[in-house]
Amino acid sequence: MALSAVRRILITDNVDPICKKTLQENGIEVTERHQMSNEELCSEIKAYDGFIVRSATKVTADIIKAAENLKIIGRAGTGVDNVDVDAATKRGIIVMNTPSGNTISAAELTCGMVVCLSRQIPQAVMSMKAGKWDRKKFMGAELYGKTLGIVGLGRIGKEVAIRMQSFGMKTIGYDPIIPPAITASFGVEQFSLEELWPLCDYITVHTPLMPSTTGLLNDTTFAKCKKGVKVVNCARGGIIDEDALLRALESGQCGGAGLDVFAEEPPVNRSLIDHPNVICCPHLGASTKEAQIRCGQDIATQIVQMVHGEALIGAVNAQILVNALTPESKPWIKLGEALGCLSRACTGLTRSQVQVTTTGHNLKNAAGYLSAAVLVGLLREKLVNGVNIINALTLAEEAGIAVSKSHVDACPFPSSEACIVDVSANGVSCKIVGSIQGNIPVLLGINGSVFKKPFSLNGNLLLFRASAKSQVLPTIAGILSESGLDIESYSASSVTEGEQWCMMGLSSLLDNLAAVKVHVKEAAQFSI
Repeated sequence: MALSAVRRILITDNVDPICKKTLQENGIEVTERHQMSNEELCSEIKAYDGFIVRSATKVTADIIKAAENLKIIGRAGTGVDNVDVDAATKRGIIVMNTPSGNTISAAELTCGMVVCLSRQIPQAVMSMKAGKWDRKKFMGAELYGKTLGIVGLGRIGKEVAIRMQSFGMKTIGYDPIIPPAITASFGVEQFSLEELWPLCDYITVHTPLMPSTTGLLNDTTFAKCKKGVKVVNCARGGIIDEDALLRALESGQCGGAGLDVFAEEPPVNRSLIDHPNVICCPHLGASTKEAQIRCGQDIATQIVQMVHGEALIGAVNAQILVNALTPESKPWIKLGEALGCLSRACTGLTRSQVQVTTTGHNLKNAAGYLSAAVLVGLLREKLVNGVNIINALTLAEEAGIAVSKSHVDACPFPSSEACIVDVSANGVSCKIVGSIQGNIPVLLGINGSVFKKPFSLNGNLLLFRASAKSQVLPTIAGILSESGLDIESYSASSVTEGEQWCMMGLSSLLDNLAAVKVHVKEAAQFSI
């Protein structure tokens, strides 16, 4: 994937000017166009390599399908629920967010909501502005000694916990990913959700919106909570079932709610907004000058680092590239693609079984991206739409190719590291071994036969298998000469069961491969 080819970027939401400035200073052309319709975006996006949005623009599958050159979608903020990540992944487009840009701002707003709920500050302010003096009406409660349940203990949840502990609150929580030992280090004891609900005086949610978190607080869970529990949602609308919340407020099961986000924005149904025990904001979690500057700077810097091949930060659908985006990995990716091309030429693709094994200590973390690179080479000529490291695994699954990967520290070959690709397809199997020598991908062996001299995998290549006693080489050379082709390199393998493999580098591919196949057991040609 030519990440360095990101030269034109479209920004369609209000992102801090530091974003545009940083990109332009690094040679990237930036166009800003706001409030575009879906149809306008589908037409406009064709001309761009990159796309930066906040939360207003919905990056739909239609827009992604229309984006002929798009390589990166950058979300200047935390969530990516306004981006069709699956559609982007299938097209091999990186989706990137700024995971820490608005952390402090969102955490501070959450804490403010908790304080306001405990003392009814917004309601008291409005009463005063209406000319009233209702001291008894706004009796509050201290936070000291109360229990705050935090669902989602990532960056924002952690910062909320640390701040509310200063009020003397007990902080407990739940997170399906972060280990309890980690959350204990910042003062949060973890419980299961079933254990958590009845323990909390206050609950705040800090999770992405996904099927497992949609309606997380609902009629059933509210019934398990303490009567009068207060809830806060500064994460994503829909995590709290709004109808269930209204019922809980009206029954007194919920004593108050602080809402910064809604399932529909702006909300059409104002029942919650108008409820006297609800305090609400128009999605202000990231609306601080500091967060806007930070998110704009972060997304621009991350894209620049990616383009320069320095690092990959914030990618939500391309974790496989994290280990691949280093100078040391680039020749190995080329090797993987070359071995995939060679495997395709030898076996075909129908219902393939692919096993990729890395050997040698230095390739301990390379099996993931090398497997993807092999699939890129394997699929490149089969698919109409482009294949790259990001979408290779997804497209392979759709093509009926089963992929497995493994690693062994001990390398059984003269090279200190190697990649072994074992492909079975159409009743034919092929085991190919390659490595890197002087940053050049080389072929070491095929099906147990080791090449006497490692062969450089580059250019137009002809591979054939023949009897070691057949003296077929002069015949093949004659066929190539008659076709006006030059042999630029040559290597033969060791003899196994009376046969050997031969590899030639040619000035161009042979028009009539059948003329070679008449004289050998097997032949294939391809370009790398």
